[in-house]
Amino acid sequence: MMKPGDLPETIPLFPLPGVLLLPRARLPLHVFEPRYLAMLEDALKTPGRLIGMIQPRPAGKAGRRLAAIGCAGRVTGFSETEDGRYMITLTGVSRFRLLREVAGFAPYLRGEVGWDDFARDRGPSEQDPGLVRADFIALLARFFAARDLAADWDSLKEAEDEMLVNSLAMLCPFEPEDRQALLEAPTLQARRETLMTLMDFALRAGDEDKMQ
Repeated sequence: MMKPGDLPETIPLFPLPGVLLLPRARLPLHVFEPRYLAMLEDALKTPGRLIGMIQPRPAGKAGRRLAAIGCAGRVTGFSETEDGRYMITLTGVSRFRLLREVAGFAPYLRGEVGWDDFARDRGPSEQDPGLVRADFIALLARFFAARDLAADWDSLKEAEDEMLVNSLAMLCPFEPEDRQALLEAPTLQARRETLMTLMDFALRAGDEDKMQ
């Protein structure tokens, strides 16, 4: 667990639409573009080995080109292929607020970030007191069936609250804007409620399409 004093004011930014990283969760990534290979090499030279995952804003929207909130992950695993690409694993450390992009000579984006709003991320795993697991799993089963998705149901039923909700938030096929809403949910319970709303909305939309 990283302490507040260990978190840098400036971190490299990896903007990927539709990719979600959450605190204490793991995200596998394939890094092959030269600018992001340079970013990875630089990150590995730092004590924290942090990379900030952040969503680009939709094209055509006024204002900044990146979302206001992202999540920093620590490089906890990597392997190099014969042609110089990397398979890496990021473990979520904390969300951050992007204060401004930082100009420099690096070929990748860097940002000045604030961590103060997300102290909960650096504490113990969260619990969801409002989770009714049977209802949640039933909705999830309907959603997965409608999307032809497979799941290890025994593992899902036994998973701790945070692992269950955050893993599904990262894996379910939602639009980038919906993934951003899941990221910005202030508590695990709020994230689970958002996740259930998104699944229910998708199922209702699918039912309406079948009726037309």
